[in-house]
Amino acid sequence: MDRTERFYKIDQLLTERGLLPFDALLAALEVSPATLKRDLQYLRDRLNAPIVWDRERGGYRYESAPSGAGHAFELPGLWFSPAEIHALLTMRQLLAGLDSGGLLGPHVQPLMVRLENLLGAGSDAAEQVRARVKVLGLGARPVQAAQFQRLGSALLRRRRLRIAYRSRGQGELTQREISPQRLVHYRGNWYLDAWCHLRRAIRSFSVDAIEQAAVLRAGADEIAETALDEILGEGYGIFSGPAHRWAALRFTPERARWVAQEQWHPSQRGRFSPDGSYLLEIPYADDRELVMDILKHGPEVEVIAPAALRNRVSALLADAGARYAQPAAALPVVDRSADSPVEG
Repeated sequence: MDRTERFYKIDQLLTERGLLPFDALLAALEVSPATLKRDLQYLRDRLNAPIVWDRERGGYRYESAPSGAGHAFELPGLWFSPAEIHALLTMRQLLAGLDSGGLLGPHVQPLMVRLENLLGAGSDAAEQVRARVKVLGLGARPVQAAQFQRLGSALLRRRRLRIAYRSRGQGELTQREISPQRLVHYRGNWYLDAWCHLRRAIRSFSVDAIEQAAVLRAGADEIAETALDEILGEGYGIFSGPAHRWAALRFTPERARWVAQEQWHPSQRGRFSPDGSYLLEIPYADDRELVMDILKHGPEVEVIAPAALRNRVSALLADAGARYAQPAAALPVVDRSADSPVEG
């Protein structure tokens, strides 16, 4: 009988019999006196079980509740082994790192408190997980929790949304009516895949760029997941679409050791050359995000094909080189003397 079963057995015996001597509990559970004492203390201290020792009657019982309502505690319906709890707490740290806007934390925290309590003797394990597991989210854009919950509610209730959406590229604010299909967490930010009734097409909306959102009574149009994947999942990055071009990138032998282990796209193709360089081929429809990922590798990568992509990256690198060819403009000197406390 494991610890979880013993807890339920103790609860059952005390509920059915009302009072049990220590020896009777030992016989029923078949454990050592030290183990039984630890179990009883855990039930009282961690799970708030109102177990008391009745000195006059010589046994353990539940303390009576007002109006005969019974003992005011409940054993959790779901139990985990210590190893499983440690894994869940580690996942909690990952979630905290990924959930940059703090959108899910308040809802997950009560469960985490219960899991930490269930750790038993390893009471410092939760703090150890926090200290040893770090997830650093970079480039995440803040999202209002109320806005996120409104989008999630419409998504799960299958309702349409009216949104005010500001385009990142043009800065244009448009009013849209959309049928939300799914929320996607990608590179530290949230996106809403939806059918846009204005454009009459599938679109992916950056949640942080949705300035207003109202849930409508009209039901959301349903788009098959296969159709969403066909439009949004074939190309490269969040600016995806039906892929009709392939990029061929050659990485230097030094960078190849890293890139060969990375997944840039589910359909990518890669192979090493005799000189140790690595050729990576990626399908794409819109090159905006692909260009940004190419540029971050600097001189360690060369675009082999197609010519249009190669020319675009080359032009951007030339512009960057031209900037660095000129002396850096001196930063303005800020006089902070006015910020100093005035004496006298």
